[in-house]
Parts: sequence; structure tokens; C-alpha cells
Amino acid sequence: MFLTLLLKGILIGFLVSIPLGPIGILVIQRTVNKSRVAGLMSGMGAALSDTLYAVIAGFSLTFIIDFIRENELLFQAFGALVVLALGIHIFFKNPVTDLRRNRLKGNTHFQDIISSFLVTISNPLTVFVFLAVFTSSGVAISMEKPYHSFFVILGIFSGAFIWWFSLSGVVSIFKHKFNLRILWWINKTAGILIVLFVLITVVVVVQKGFY
Repeated sequence: MFLTLLLKGILIGFLVSIPLGPIGILVIQRTVNKSRVAGLMSGMGAALSDTLYAVIAGFSLTFIIDFIRENELLFQAFGALVVLALGIHIFFKNPVTDLRRNRLKGNTHFQDIISSFLVTISNPLTVFVFLAVFTSSGVAISMEKPYHSFFVILGIFSGAFIWWFSLSGVVSIFKHKFNLRILWWINKTAGILIVLFVLITVVVVVQKGFY
């Protein structure tokens, strides 16, 4: 029973983390520009945020869910600003400066975790993704006792960790093939992709408002 819940949680955490949104791009950019650990720590920030929302969904904290639903537009606007600022920051970052700073001071992994956590937590609609997944997969029915949720939540965090560990590992393997010019283009591309992600999200939200 407990093993089944754990495995289901791992699968959910893994699948929810796979879509290559702003965090995926951020993990790739930091792995290439800094180190595999920096990329993994960025993924860990996202995993912690997803786990928090999974806790809210798993324990059905209706007050928080209602608050999110009532202030959906405000949350989306705040999230868009946070991600937009991140994209612009990455676009204008100089990889040479990054490399020099990392050699002198080392990687600030705590900042990597916090920044990615803030980007992910700024999209509280993730809680509804987990609610939908829990319902459609039958996990919600399986959680007969309150403590059953613990195994699902542990699995979700583990699944997310497995994905970010794998992604940062694969990118790290090919990292040595990148020169400074390629690093410069990675920064520009990552920044543009993140900004485009925000713009597309805004367009979708505006269209929903009209229909």
C-alpha cells in the first residue's frame, strides 16, 4: 500500500516536472554557465515549490485553494513579472563575468534554490494541476488516511528530484563542448525563450478574459 502510494507520487512528480518551462531553461542555463550542482539546486527550488502545492492539494486546504482561485489574476500578473524579470536578467548576463565570479567566490547554491523557488511559487495554479492529477489518477481515492498523503508527497518530491538530477546530468555531460561564444548565445536564447513564455501566457490569460 505505502510502496504503491510512493511510486505513484514519484511518477506524478516526475511527469509534472518534465515540461520545459522557465525553470527547465533556467536549469540548463545555470548548468552550462556555472555547474551541474547549480543547475540541480535550481531544480530543487522548483521541486520544493511543487511539493508545497502538492501538500495543499493532498490535504485539500480549501481556504488556501479558495484564496488562490479568488486572486487568480493577481497571482498570474505577479508571476508574469517575476519570470519576465528573470528572462531579461539572463538575456543581459555576461557569461565571462559569471565564470570569473564562480572561480573567485564559488557558486551561491542557496541563491540558486531561492530564485527558482520564487519563480515556481509565483504560479500557484500548480495546485490545481495536482488536484486534477490526484483525481484522474485515483491517488485521491487511495489516500484513505491523512498519513497516506505523506507517502505521496515524498514520492512527488523524489520524482521531481530524479527529473532535475537527470536533466542537469545530461546537460553537464556536454558542457565541455561549449565555448564562451556558445555560452553567450545560450544566455540570449534562454532569456528570449523565457520572455516569450511570459508573453504567450499573458495572451492566453487575456483571451480567457474575453471568452
